[in-house]
Amino acid sequence: MEAVRNARPVFSPLDEELGLLPGSLTPLQQEHLVHLALWVSFPKAVKLLTQLMGVQVSEATARRHTEEAGAAYEAVQNEQASQLMGEQEKKSKKGRATSSQPNKRAVKEPEPKVLLSSDGAMVPLVGGVWAEAKTVVIGQVKCKKTPSKQRPEQQVEIVTLSYFSRLTDSETFGRLATVETERRGVCQATEVCAVQDGAEWIQGFVDLHRPDAVRILDFAHAAGYLSEIAELVRAAGTRLPEEWLAQQLHELKHHGPAAVLKEVTRLLHLHPHVPELDTKVTYLCKREQQMQYPRYQALGWPIGSGSVESANKGVVQARLKGPGMRWERSHVNPMLALRTAVCNDQWEPAWLQACNQRLLQRLERRLLRQQTRRAAALSKLRQLILRLLLLGSPALSKTSRPQPQPPASQSASCSTASTAPRRPASDHPWRRRLLAKK
Repeated sequence: MEAVRNARPVFSPLDEELGLLPGSLTPLQQEHLVHLALWVSFPKAVKLLTQLMGVQVSEATARRHTEEAGAAYEAVQNEQASQLMGEQEKKSKKGRATSSQPNKRAVKEPEPKVLLSSDGAMVPLVGGVWAEAKTVVIGQVKCKKTPSKQRPEQQVEIVTLSYFSRLTDSETFGRLATVETERRGVCQATEVCAVQDGAEWIQGFVDLHRPDAVRILDFAHAAGYLSEIAELVRAAGTRLPEEWLAQQLHELKHHGPAAVLKEVTRLLHLHPHVPELDTKVTYLCKREQQMQYPRYQALGWPIGSGSVESANKGVVQARLKGPGMRWERSHVNPMLALRTAVCNDQWEPAWLQACNQRLLQRLERRLLRQQTRRAAALSKLRQLILRLLLLGSPALSKTSRPQPQPPASQSASCSTASTAPRRPASDHPWRRRLLAKK
């Protein structure tokens, strides 16, 4: 067992010729296993694979194959994002206007109206730590042909939704999301609206990808701030009518934020020392231009960020926030990379790119091992040649290698013995008389 554990990886040229992935499963079995593991937990994916294909694997095998494939696809997307950002930086340095010149990656028919919505969702990590996975949703805005019975006031709908998620900082997330924004043609769209909450990192994200986007504060988010303001004022002793919140929301949605901001500013003057009241009122006043809901609805834009809220639950947390789940930080992005590819209906190209990347990584590891072994062999060969040269040098044999000297007493006895005649001793066997035995 120890010999098997310490054995070097075996390389078969036929594996690369056939494009076989590492492991004992066939490519089709690996694809089905990873595909199932992106929708359900690893134990359930193992059971489903056994029921569908009659293949029995362990939960650790399912986890390993899924995370390795996800890491490979994440590396592909990171490389694509770096290339896209590099091209954009070169264009900006050369001073070429992207709006006046055609883009090589421009879509044939730009979408007339595009939604760009971003938010974050919490993911459980190992050690009881929670981290925020950022998500951007891109969709096409269309007018409803038939209004729904539940919400007849909604005149628009979001179709062809796609997602991009990563667990990283906001600046890195903005650069990596270039892969999806370029694929969906956000830069080439005629009009773009950004419906989201008022987080600063989201504003920076919009500045990076579409600075001229129509920025809309999520109506439910603004309503939440008004509800908190009402609670703070009532706790301070001011009696507000029970229908105060409903009146303010109706005014905000159908007539704009002017009267609502005037009302909350009046309440702030009445209670200047209420904790957090100043912060919430200032938050709404700062985003007055993003709360022009009557104008946005007249232009055919949505005023709610329900699409990204649903993405947080249905794309990210539905797979990464199950009962008892705890993820290593390094394993979250590989899962998100493949999970968003599945939800975007991009599984076939994503799996092909992940497989090619894994084969390329295996080839690079093999070449690295060969180089390491070659360097070690050359080092041993140099040492052997140097040793042979040193041993075969005549000058070294006379000067550098002194002969061992015997002790003084032994050398004296040897000198006297060499000069005296060599006669055997009297009791030497040779001097004994041979006696015949009868």
